[in-house]
Amino acid sequence: MSGEQLQDTARETARALPGVSHGRPFTEQLDVYKVAGKVFLIITDDPDDLAVTVKAEPEYGRLLRSQHTSITPGRYLDKQHWISLAAGPDITQDLVAELVDDSYHLVLETVPRKRRPG
Repeated sequence: MSGEQLQDTARETARALPGVSHGRPFTEQLDVYKVAGKVFLIITDDPDDLAVTVKAEPEYGRLLRSQHTSITPGRYLDKQHWISLAAGPDITQDLVAELVDDSYHLVLETVPRKRRPG
């Protein structure tokens, strides 16, 4: 999977989830996706470093990092709760979609029920 495919899959998955907004609040090179105002996905638009960063349960994140050389501690955020994915032979569309969806739901759990999208 190429870096462009990785990012396209992450964007498509995020856009299909309810209540998602996105913008570039930090810098033009970071496409940030939020639910109820909370970040769950960051896409790095640097052509020399195409990556996505998602939230993950700490133990699952450690397991993924040990199994995939293209998964590293999260950039920009808490290294224990966030992971970054880059292109690699062991990174699949299904894995990217699963991790974006998981990140969305982990963040959504921290939002009060009345603020969650319907």
